[in-house]
Amino acid sequence: MKRIRIATLSHVLFAVLLLVGCNQSTSSEKGAGGGSKKLVVGVTMLSMQNEFIVNVHDEMAKKAEAEGVDLITVDAERSPLKQVEQVESFIAQKVDAIIMNPCEVEASSPAVTKALAAGIPIINVNSETSTKPSAFVGSDDVESARIAMKFIAEKLGGKGNVVMMHGYMGQAAQIKREQGAREILKQYPNLKLLAQQTGEWDRAKAMSLMENWIQSYGPQINAVFAHNDEMGLGAVKALEDAGLKSKVIVVSIDAIPDALQAVKKGTLDATVFQNAEQQGSKAIETALKAAKRQAFEKQTLIPFQLVTTANVATFLKP
Repeated sequence: MKRIRIATLSHVLFAVLLLVGCNQSTSSEKGAGGGSKKLVVGVTMLSMQNEFIVNVHDEMAKKAEAEGVDLITVDAERSPLKQVEQVESFIAQKVDAIIMNPCEVEASSPAVTKALAAGIPIINVNSETSTKPSAFVGSDDVESARIAMKFIAEKLGGKGNVVMMHGYMGQAAQIKREQGAREILKQYPNLKLLAQQTGEWDRAKAMSLMENWIQSYGPQINAVFAHNDEMGLGAVKALEDAGLKSKVIVVSIDAIPDALQAVKKGTLDATVFQNAEQQGSKAIETALKAAKRQAFEKQTLIPFQLVTTANVATFLKP
């Protein structure tokens, strides 16, 4: 198994070196910023099985193509160890900049340290590490949870039982969304957190978790706060199957297309829009400025927006 992975990595490295060599030989053709070669940016993403993360990456790819930049993308498959190895590979390839969508706050931090030590700018997108990178592009996850939980509190009149589905434990979004939710819960003493557990950002796992909670608590559950839409939609399906959806409020985060359609239909009560397009494009912009040693923003925060049936039409793409 290990030999296959190393062999695959070698082929990728060979292809990348060949590509860079070809770019150098074509001198000023399509040179980003007028340099002697196209800039090369290495990108390691948390998981290309997650729809929102894929959306962020798609915008990166679109922006990179428009800027004439070579993008090398790898999937960390939710493994911080793999992510650190991927960044080490980018360093060996001498890429001009690295964009990392961190798997975990602590365990992905060595990747930042290694990149900075090698003199390569590293930009964290969407999620954070404890070690400070060259720049961060994303949104304030604490605020997203405040928005979601405040909606729940108002809908319930400040009284009721809430269950909370966490993302992967230890990831920045999970930590901060829990923090934001708890801030609002403190403001409503009659709003109780009945149960909480990770659904690992996954729709099927969230559905199974919701089924277990329905068995344990049944009609005691008044609302579900899911840290992302995939889990929110899993919860909706379990509640529908149990005939309880009309009695339970479900709110999640990201505003992926499936979630927007669910809000339009009224099965998902609300989602919190996170702008994948801006996160992806701004990450590339920041990486290019850093690679060219130009001035760049150390932190770019893109606001969240509440999406309900009242305004969902403005978020739906034609």
